[in-house]
Amino acid sequence: MRAATKIAVAGATGRVGRHVAEVLEARGQDVVPMSRSQGVDVISGKGLAEAMEGVEVLVDTATGPSPEQQAATEFFTTAARNLEDAGRKAGVRRVVVVSIIAADRFAGGYGAAKIAHEQAWLAGMIPVRILRAAQFHEFVPQLLEWGTQGDVAYVQEMRTQLVAARSVGEVLADLATEPESPAAGPAAPTVEVAGPRVEDLVEMAKLFVARRGVPVRIQGVSDPADPESQLYTSGGLLPGPGAIIAGPTFEEWLETGP
Repeated sequence: MRAATKIAVAGATGRVGRHVAEVLEARGQDVVPMSRSQGVDVISGKGLAEAMEGVEVLVDTATGPSPEQQAATEFFTTAARNLEDAGRKAGVRRVVVVSIIAADRFAGGYGAAKIAHEQAWLAGMIPVRILRAAQFHEFVPQLLEWGTQGDVAYVQEMRTQLVAARSVGEVLADLATEPESPAAGPAAPTVEVAGPRVEDLVEMAKLFVARRGVPVRIQGVSDPADPESQLYTSGGLLPGPGAIIAGPTFEEWLETGP
């Protein structure tokens, strides 16, 4: 029987990180959850060295409090530097980082911040696998919360292949524990994961409010002056042909989700 691997999960109480930790624990791995609530701060470095002692693999799912480009970039790059430094000193052999499909196609905003995050990790000395994920199923109710004004919820028109955060967590766990095969050569640094089918975000928002009984009317919006508008509507956020496809569909998730 293979011995458990000691795996640290940064952002272990977050939307994806909690699933990663749960999946790894269920698989018998030795999981070190890291978050501010657990006494580990990836920005100040508090508790980081102690938490990383003996860790062999690190999964980085940590996110900052702001989606604004500058603030998010500062968070991601600082966290990556601190985690890489602590990981190198601890002897970490592999890092797995969650990112966003088509992040490199964004002119700015959160997508640009995630590219800075990826680049910060790739510039380090520890081998890195990056998992670029499609928008989460959980993204839909969050967008409704952000976009509701009175009895109308304004939702960005977008084609996307929505995926469950749990499914992303499972793939991150797979990447963290996949066996090393020197004979096969280095693995591709970037992998994509998306849901089973292409969805219209506005239609999914309408489905959500209908199923959940939310008393708002959905209004799709698209700003031609927004440099990302064409990216959203043209399918620019869809995965490539080699992506990992993971269920459930958004409708199936609604039937069993929160």
